[in-house]
Amino acid sequence: TVRERVLQQSGGETQNASPVQQVGRALKSCQPEAEMKCGATQGTGAKLRTRHCPGRRPLQPPIPCSAAHCCNNVPVSLPLAGTQFQYLVVEKKGAKQNVGVIQLNRPKALNALCNGLMNEMNQALDSFEKDPHVGAIIITGSEKAFAAGADIKEMQNSTFQECYGGNFLAHWNRVSLVRKPVIAAVNGYALGGGCELAMMCDIIYAGEKAQFGQPEILLGTIPGAGGTQRLTRAVGKSLAMEMVLTGDRISAQEAKEAGLVSKIYPVEKLLEEAIRCGEKIAGNSKLVTAMAKEAVNAAFEMTLTEGNKMEKRLFHATFATDDQKEGMAAFVEKRKAKFTDH
Repeated sequence: TVRERVLQQSGGETQNASPVQQVGRALKSCQPEAEMKCGATQGTGAKLRTRHCPGRRPLQPPIPCSAAHCCNNVPVSLPLAGTQFQYLVVEKKGAKQNVGVIQLNRPKALNALCNGLMNEMNQALDSFEKDPHVGAIIITGSEKAFAAGADIKEMQNSTFQECYGGNFLAHWNRVSLVRKPVIAAVNGYALGGGCELAMMCDIIYAGEKAQFGQPEILLGTIPGAGGTQRLTRAVGKSLAMEMVLTGDRISAQEAKEAGLVSKIYPVEKLLEEAIRCGEKIAGNSKLVTAMAKEAVNAAFEMTLTEGNKMEKRLFHATFATDDQKEGMAAFVEKRKAKFTDH
């Protein structure tokens, strides 16, 4: 397939290079040899304006390409009615199609997080959030890279006034605000913004060859999407300081030992296991699951006393739901509960 040829070309170009060199070469190879134009029509039939693709200009929303391919010859997925994605493959998985999967799809750039990709990510998250059949969401990349960082070429010439005035990277935080559980399935590099994206998720599963790092210091800057905050809370001050101040990476096993990752799987089994976890979560009451997630997240924002009070309130609130009545009745009657999300 076209996608396989792209992955093969990317692998051949970056096989013997360091991670930083790989990102640089990948981004360079993503630039088209000749300018190409493409346009698309929304589901409503309204014609979109066209501009040069693949759209590397900062702070501009992505313009979808043709329904089959974008200008980088990367397949475009059309899982949501009237929606076209240039940088993602979005679909539902699981036996009951109740797990939403968002796969980053910029293979030549090692899934570098450009503005267009993050805008599409937020669009996909919003769609799954509104879908009553979806009970869990998975964010993943390729076997080579979950996401090798932010798109440096896109941001390198930004000024302080532009960053501060435009609240640069603020829209990245949407992942952490989703009420449904989000699982990061990380294979390969999760560096810089890629590591920050994984830490915004509720659960992190890693492939055996995954690597995590915050190398922004090597580029003359610091993490800007939660790296210094979430990493410190996950692994502690000493390791977080070491990673942020040196730019050194840690392996999947080191990440698990430090508490950043919950489970490690073989590369080829990672997504399958993440979907399995998503199905377990989606099989419970979506209403009560949202309460449970809110209670756990409160532990990072409140004192122990305040957190316990909030937990009690949410616990008491479950008794106002039909699903609490059904769940406890099913337990007493020794049958499987049939939750209705009410």
